[in-house]
Amino acid sequence: MELLSVFGARAAWSPLLFVVIASVAVLYVLAANVYRREWFGDVPGVPAKRQASMLGGLFLLYVALGGPLDLAGHLWFSAHMASMATAYLIAPPLLLYGLPDWLVRKALAKPAVQRAFRAVTRPILCLLLFNMLFSLYHMPAVHDYIMTHYTLHVAYYALLLAAALMMWWNVLTPLPEFERLSDVQKMGYIFANGVLLTPACVLIIFAPEPLFATYSDPRIWAKALGYCVPLDPDVILARFGGPAEFALLPPRDDQQLGGIIMKLVQEVTYGSVLYYNFVRWFRRENAGDAVDPLEPAPQAD
Repeated sequence: MELLSVFGARAAWSPLLFVVIASVAVLYVLAANVYRREWFGDVPGVPAKRQASMLGGLFLLYVALGGPLDLAGHLWFSAHMASMATAYLIAPPLLLYGLPDWLVRKALAKPAVQRAFRAVTRPILCLLLFNMLFSLYHMPAVHDYIMTHYTLHVAYYALLLAAALMMWWNVLTPLPEFERLSDVQKMGYIFANGVLLTPACVLIIFAPEPLFATYSDPRIWAKALGYCVPLDPDVILARFGGPAEFALLPPRDDQQLGGIIMKLVQEVTYGSVLYYNFVRWFRRENAGDAVDPLEPAPQAD
């Protein structure tokens, strides 16, 4: 069943989030290209791959939180987990990699802002905060409550995105003066993130029965879906009956698939960043320079 034909384009493509994401993208392109020297002085240009990383991260963020994947996440738990993985594991490192150092320095120019930013980006704090918020959200009672209270839902998702960016900041900060971890420590940091995220995935994958009323109880499902589509929950219930109308898998199988998707995306993403930092460490050890691991290796004379 085509989601657009059932719920309409407005439900599948959030206009408000589109305006926000598009505005950020336009400002970034203007700052990185058209008005770079006028706004920031004699600063180097932003390589095309970094601009592509930023714009790609913004696009994925929109698809995950305001596009079809977000709508699908109200119908199937597996799509919900794919949305969460995209928004909080894939998009943040792409966004951070796309930030030029001079843009971040401008944002942190005031000493008070720098002090506050250093305080909230301490590695242990960021490590624990992101994984605590993510795991807490996937406790069944917490998840169902947040999904059925719109203001809290928006606030929690925004907080989770901030926590994800803070967590990734300690691995991919564009500012050398903000580096708190060595390359080897970063690899340990990423490994610790994987360990802390595992219990939530295991709980979801191996639960003997469906955990989330949002995907099994028709009334709760309709209330949560009512925040995503322009229909009253009673109309949704009368028209569609319940989540079984859209089910592609039995609820427990869909739940298990969601846990597997999250774990696989986590492994691939963390593995890729581990490789990035390993190559960075290896080249520093052998070349004695801070080099970009995505650039060609320096050639010997």
